[in-house]
Amino acid sequence: MFEILFPAWFSGILLSLITAPLGAFVVWRKMAYFGDTLSHSALLGVALGLFLEVNPYLAIIILTLVLAILMVWLENKTQFSVDTLLGIIAHSSLSLGIITVSLLKNVRVDLMAYLFGDLLAMNYQDIMLISIGVVLILAILIYFWTPLLSITISPELAQVEGINIHKMRILLMLLTALTIALSMKFVGALIITSLLIIPAATARRFSKTPEMMVFFAVIFSMLSVSLGLFLSGLYDTPSGPSVVISSTIFFVLSLLKREKN
Repeated sequence: MFEILFPAWFSGILLSLITAPLGAFVVWRKMAYFGDTLSHSALLGVALGLFLEVNPYLAIIILTLVLAILMVWLENKTQFSVDTLLGIIAHSSLSLGIITVSLLKNVRVDLMAYLFGDLLAMNYQDIMLISIGVVLILAILIYFWTPLLSITISPELAQVEGINIHKMRILLMLLTALTIALSMKFVGALIITSLLIIPAATARRFSKTPEMMVFFAVIFSMLSVSLGLFLSGLYDTPSGPSVVISSTIFFVLSLLKREKN
């Protein structure tokens, strides 16, 4: 049991280090639909990976990064609202992915693993890939923390301070896209955004500063991973959804905390 659960648990702990801070930005900037759009496109990445005979998860990473750039470009080049563009891209890519998978002959695809995650299939090669991604994303987040926070709190003031708002927005979207791609195998395409949003939303109830919110989000995320895997092993439930439900339990409990006037 230890050999099966440890790679999954350790991968979840590593991912918590980046999903928590980026989840805070998703909550602050109301980017939940952006995360859903990228996660729904994952099935298209799987299909393209199988069609091109490359690692599906590598295809997911490349596709999510391309779509993040495409969404920024469309937002600046069209008169449609952001949520309209995200809705079109999300459902189009998901539908195209399903059609592409159905057309692949002599290929068996476990869609459940991609849609809801396959935590217990995590291995040490996955841990190595996740570790590299986590170190890279964390380093970029730490280096650009101040300008990213500035454009979130007050874009006008950030522009006065000489911060390139457009480039920082693109950077934040690319980091979110890469995080979603790395986390795909952990919880799956359909519920991956919850890994970003719920711990950050829970942490908001206990935080007075942005840094404190990130710290608590990391703690709640790690607790959710640990509790979710424990419940999954104990009751033989799907591991990814078990982690999400554990995170939801912490959020519901946080609602019991009284707000100070």
